[in-house]
Amino acid sequence: MSNLLFEQAKPILQHIKSQGYEAYFVGGSVRDYLMNKDIHDIDITTSATPDEIESIFSKTIPIGKAHGTINVLYQDEAYEITTFRTEGDYDDHRRPNDVAFVRDLYEDVKRRDFTMNAIAMDENYHVIDYFHGQQDIAERIITTVGEASERFEEDALRIIRGLRFQAQLAFHIETNTYRAMQQQMSHISFLSIERIVVELKKLVQAQHVSVSFENMKQLKAFTYIPFFQQSNMDSITITEPISFNLFIAIIQVKQSTELSLAQLKISNQEKHTIHALSQLMSEIGELQSKATLKRIVYDYDMKLLLELVTHRTLLEANQIKLPSPLIFNKATLAETAKQLPIDTRKALAVTGKDLLAHLQQPSGPWMKDILRKIELAVIQGEVSNCKTEILEWVDNNV
Repeated sequence: MSNLLFEQAKPILQHIKSQGYEAYFVGGSVRDYLMNKDIHDIDITTSATPDEIESIFSKTIPIGKAHGTINVLYQDEAYEITTFRTEGDYDDHRRPNDVAFVRDLYEDVKRRDFTMNAIAMDENYHVIDYFHGQQDIAERIITTVGEASERFEEDALRIIRGLRFQAQLAFHIETNTYRAMQQQMSHISFLSIERIVVELKKLVQAQHVSVSFENMKQLKAFTYIPFFQQSNMDSITITEPISFNLFIAIIQVKQSTELSLAQLKISNQEKHTIHALSQLMSEIGELQSKATLKRIVYDYDMKLLLELVTHRTLLEANQIKLPSPLIFNKATLAETAKQLPIDTRKALAVTGKDLLAHLQQPSGPWMKDILRKIELAVIQGEVSNCKTEILEWVDNNV
């Protein structure tokens, strides 16, 4: 554990306080520091209003000024500084109707989600803990600040966040907090899929995902989330950290009907990777020969192949068949890739133009088929990657 980020940001707090305002580190960075964990980013809260922050720092960006957040640029770093605030009523279980800036730290932290995230700390590492967050950290308990039902009524994403924290920290969810999750889980249907996916990515990649994933199923969380609603999630087993892409690919492979990735609103690159993983898992179970192994190693990104090797036990727990470890392992994959005469179609010694000139045929769909046959012949060693020999092979075999 290092306090380097706090030390780097200390002048920010000191400057705010020199102008007559309060300022503290708050949230996840303080929690992780108290748990002797690595800190990746910090949040600062202050009694100064956004206008006042802009007036006392020369370089600022009003990233969320209406809600009290200003980015301060200091020594090539950006620091997110948010004014103490209270929140109005929530009508949609997602966001407050309005916020009001206040000068009291207590009023600010009492609106936060869990006690372990409601701890503030000054630049001298003096902790201010109104809700016994340190005790809950020591006892490894996730409990809300105040009444659980009120916190989840305000923002239903806190339910998924609580389960995500459980997966990351191996904490126990306090009984009343868990009961409120159960009673108000349907409210997550009001959330945007983008916010939910951010939390799910962190949850499935967390070290202690097993318990949290089972809780997700027990609490019927997937019933209220697009894409997962159409899936039989009770048939899915997640017992170890995996990528979100592999998680979705496993679901796709196990469903009898095709699911639309568009519902998840993820990037095209993620969709491409999920599709490739799904296709790979569907193909690889029937791998019986070295020739097929060569073709699969040629066709698929090595990262995807190694991902399946790494998660063999998990995949088999989900009834996804893999080849014997004797032929499908890291060493064999590496050696097979090393021996391939080409790694992409661009490496072929012939081009589409060469084939058109040689065969004296107009271009058409046949071109793609012939190039594929040539690729396979080259990687299987049926013909050398030599222009003359390939064209002769085409004459005799296509």
